[in-house]
Amino acid sequence: MKILIVVVHGNAQQQLADKLRGLDQVQGFTFAHVEGHGTHVKGDPFQSARDQVVGYVPRIRVDILLEDADVALVLAALREEEDGPPAQGTYWVSAVEEHGRL
Repeated sequence: MKILIVVVHGNAQQQLADKLRGLDQVQGFTFAHVEGHGTHVKGDPFQSARDQVVGYVPRIRVDILLEDADVALVLAALREEEDGPPAQGTYWVSAVEEHGRL
């Protein structure tokens, strides 16, 4: 199992949710609201006037638990521009050592 973590600008949340719900490989996902802070935000082309005033960029973190073989398929689907989230984020993939329900 792998965990795919995607962080995108907050304005991409609905589009990303719609895209993920349409993928057979994705059984579920979790959104968390996060803030992007750092010196790099001044040059961020997706930073709005509001972001500049408040000093941070509202972002959405999405955690998606996937089978190993499904990671590449999901990433390829997310990269599709016509109906995927705008290219406003970053992602990483990590191995899951154990998972279950409590």
